[in-house]
Amino acid sequence: MKQLLLIRHAKSSWESADITDFDRPLNERGKKDAPIMAKRLYDRGITIDLFVSSPAKRARKTAELFATAYEYPKKDIIFFPGLYEPTTEAFYEAVAGLENKYETVAMFSHNPGITLFAAGLTNVAIDDMPTCAVFGVKCKAKQWEQFREKEKTFWLFDFPKADHSA
Repeated sequence: MKQLLLIRHAKSSWESADITDFDRPLNERGKKDAPIMAKRLYDRGITIDLFVSSPAKRARKTAELFATAYEYPKKDIIFFPGLYEPTTEAFYEAVAGLENKYETVAMFSHNPGITLFAAGLTNVAIDDMPTCAVFGVKCKAKQWEQFREKEKTFWLFDFPKADHSA
């Protein structure tokens, strides 16, 4: 069984109009939220075998903060250009290209593409993935190439402002 965690980048900064969208950094809240969300996954006993990210600065930094929490080498994060301004097809291409030795993959990307992709994977309604949200699915596939056509089941949905008091 393959498990995919879709993670929207953490909150980014809009302070400078001189910075391109691709180069926008995380703001202070984003730098705080990413380690918190990584810890939530870790505390649930979720292991991550591979980190794949958009090369845009805010996604890359979010992936690096998650990798740090998991003691995963930052140098081993894979950057897939199609995850910046992604289409649903770009997500399927990124997933299909994964090595089958990885069972659980965390993929970092952007709205609106990540929400559209997540919303189409299961019957769970996802209208918006807030910044640093995590949406997970489990897929009855032995190979990542089978991900598109194989049955997927909802696994989890969490985001920084979710109420965890219950």
